[in-house]
Amino acid sequence: MKILLIGEKGQLAWELIRTLMPVGEVVSVDYPQFDISDKTQITDTVKAVAPDIVINASAYTNVDLAETEKEKAMAINADGPGWLAAACASKRIPLVHYSTDFVFDGTKKTPYVETDQPNPLNVYGLSKLKGEQAIQNETDAALIFRLAWLYSMRGNSFVTKFLEWAKSYETIRVVDDQIGNPTWARFVAEVTASVLSQAITAEKLLYDWFAERNWIYHLTSGGEASRYDWACEIYKNTPNKENLLVKEIKPAKTADFPAAAQRPAYSSLNCKKMESIFKMHVPIWKDQLANCLSL
Repeated sequence: MKILLIGEKGQLAWELIRTLMPVGEVVSVDYPQFDISDKTQITDTVKAVAPDIVINASAYTNVDLAETEKEKAMAINADGPGWLAAACASKRIPLVHYSTDFVFDGTKKTPYVETDQPNPLNVYGLSKLKGEQAIQNETDAALIFRLAWLYSMRGNSFVTKFLEWAKSYETIRVVDDQIGNPTWARFVAEVTASVLSQAITAEKLLYDWFAERNWIYHLTSGGEASRYDWACEIYKNTPNKENLLVKEIKPAKTADFPAAAQRPAYSSLNCKKMESIFKMHVPIWKDQLANCLSL
């Protein structure tokens, strides 16, 4: 089993590489050696690697900068995934792709389900939505997992940012009017590995197995929180607090921190479809955060 993993340098890819090792041979690529906004390079790489499965963990993720780098965000998050899906479909290779809760506008008061109408508020969310649509237009064998508030101890996540702030400031203000699902990258990687294992051990061709489940699925940790709740929980579970300068975490409002991109106020995702189709359990976000910080 050969797996082509795109986006080698990201926090999710780091977890995927280690988690997928028992599943198969992982061939990982990333920019500048591999450019997902280059259609020819995509086609050539898929042909040269000849994988059994392709996983796209690459993305343009700078939400605010995307407002001024719209063309770049669209190339990486929309055009590239569409070309990748087409390259995979031409060789009957199934595809796993990751999207985002930011495809929604945040006006709903209960967790979003997969059939809710997307309405992104910013360029980043729009580019990810267009990526979903491009993939669905090009292949009949793709699993698209919408993630939310992804974090790990590597890369540029809210958890690593908060810990840096906590070493530098006595008081930290964090918004309490944005609600979502803090989701550990390792959990996403483990679920992805489980899904691939199910596909490999099924008595069907891989492409056919994926085709039967070809859809968008919500994949997050369980429960929901405000960013303020999340920050408090990070502090609570951080070992060696004597190394931190912070003494107070105060709630604030989104309006207190002007940003180029508008964020959805509520983007919690309902994962029941994922649990049902792939026979998985969604752990509570607080438990996962505690595990992450204890490592």
